[in-house]
Amino acid sequence: MARDYYETLGVSRNASDKDIRKAYRRLARKHHPDVNPGDKAAEARFKEMNAAYEVLSDADKRRKYDRFGDKWQYADQFEQAQRQSAGRRSSGRGGSFDFGDVNLSGDLGDLFQGIFRGFGRRPGRQRGRDVQQPVEVTLEEAYQGTTRVLQMEREEACTTCRGQGQVAGAICHVCRGAGATVRPRRLEVKIPPGVREGSRVRVAGEGGAGPASAGDLHLIVSVRPHERFERRGDDLHTEVDVPLTDAVLGGEVQVPTLTSRVMLKVPPLTQNGRNFRLGGLGIPHLNGSGKGDLYARVKVKLPDKLSDHEKKLFEELRATQKAGPKA
Repeated sequence: MARDYYETLGVSRNASDKDIRKAYRRLARKHHPDVNPGDKAAEARFKEMNAAYEVLSDADKRRKYDRFGDKWQYADQFEQAQRQSAGRRSSGRGGSFDFGDVNLSGDLGDLFQGIFRGFGRRPGRQRGRDVQQPVEVTLEEAYQGTTRVLQMEREEACTTCRGQGQVAGAICHVCRGAGATVRPRRLEVKIPPGVREGSRVRVAGEGGAGPASAGDLHLIVSVRPHERFERRGDDLHTEVDVPLTDAVLGGEVQVPTLTSRVMLKVPPLTQNGRNFRLGGLGIPHLNGSGKGDLYARVKVKLPDKLSDHEKKLFEELRATQKAGPKA
């Protein structure tokens, strides 16, 4: 059973956005892999937290999660099917189908059985089963897209009995009644740019064998935590060190991105913690155009040591500030 996202972050279901953000940051500091090197439990906990925060920090996703729970990714399909079947429920067609906390009946239930058993399958047709395969990618791979070579066993319809499991009324001696044989297979799959935690990459016809058609292969994506960037939707957040003198007087600092570095102009008297938005330097939108943004949070860096001359200058500055402005 999927763990409740609110429970994962330790907040109530009516928690504000600020409370959710505060809880995530507190837990992230505790469970980040950099703080717990080699601790697989901490890494797994950090992934859970990221998945929960990605949904609960997005108003639209949170609404869907509150209504459909861990099936929130199918919310659009649910709502569309509900609209389509609203005028036909009184006909009494079909049985009932329970999908987690959402009880669907009639045509609606038939429709969503198709999510896992072949969408819109005709009665009597024998379609192969869908297969799920987990795959982990780095944040850089999620940005650029990547490929994975999978070594897997694939069911293929038995050519002797044509997937029926029997020949002339007797059990097929090749597949022993299973209707399919298993063969090793090397499959190269493309993972598109923009995938995120929980994304599903569908590879048509690469699932289990069936007399009518093969099922599909679904890659379930997990994104490895990054040591520098935090992903929120398609936006990236990072911290950038700014020397004290540049924060006071203004200057330029380098900001890392996933592919290069860019220069950020820091205006005079920039306060610690200020966020700068760098448009279009985030993650590409999945199956769409454009990219998210990069947010650079200023971390004013104090000097580790001072020369006698520098110390004297700071003392003069302090004395000037205490004296106040001249009349």
